[in-house]
Amino acid sequence: MISFPNGKINLGLQVTGIRTDGYHQIETIFYPIGLKEIIEIIPSENFQFTVSGLQIEGTAGENLCARAYHILKNDFPSLPAIHLWLHKRIPMGAGLGGGSADGAFTLQLLNDNFQLNLSTNQLIGYASQLGSDCPFFILNKPCYATGRGELLNPIELDLSGYCFVIVYPNVHISTGWAFSQLNPMPPSKKIIEIIRQPIEAWKKELKNDFEEPVTNKYPELSKIKEQLYEAGALYASISGSGSAFYGIFKKGLLPPISFSNAYETFIV
Repeated sequence: MISFPNGKINLGLQVTGIRTDGYHQIETIFYPIGLKEIIEIIPSENFQFTVSGLQIEGTAGENLCARAYHILKNDFPSLPAIHLWLHKRIPMGAGLGGGSADGAFTLQLLNDNFQLNLSTNQLIGYASQLGSDCPFFILNKPCYATGRGELLNPIELDLSGYCFVIVYPNVHISTGWAFSQLNPMPPSKKIIEIIRQPIEAWKKELKNDFEEPVTNKYPELSKIKEQLYEAGALYASISGSGSAFYGIFKKGLLPPISFSNAYETFIV
């Protein structure tokens, strides 16, 4: 059985405070995009995990796909051994949610393939054990997210008339470092209010708090956003805690754009 985990972008991201449990309180809009990876389940006598495509740091046991399997195995001992294969395509440390999507989609794949009969809310509960962004990929639709990012409210937001140019500058941003650079404070205007405005108005008000510290450390990255706007993007921003930037263009109006050969560019 095969699944195709997709990435996401953040439309705005504000870090509004620090919780009593030490996690940061955030406010953002998660929006799914068509940049996809591949996960396949293959029968096996013993649990195996294989990765192709982009190289992944850390041990196999630390990967969210493997962790998803073992979390379910703990509660469903009859879950059979499998060979779990991941073809990695979404860059890591880019703010595009590839790893979170892999973990969430693995939960869904196991649930569907082995008839575990878990509800959406139960899957969200398991996904929250994997990471703050993982519950979003269970719903996988535009959501206004608060809390650690796990409190999700689906919203009506249709950007199907636009395309996304995503630029990954091959810089890995540590999420822990990125949060350490911020001084959390309540926003002057909530993202959910800003997003209801026409997309042409987002440029002035829709901000990502991580953009400033990331571009301060890597000044050359600010040029990516400038190039996206020069090419006609209606809105451009960093995604998540970085380092990928994206531009939103009207479909059919995307001019040729040339970035540094050291960067990876995706159009979805």
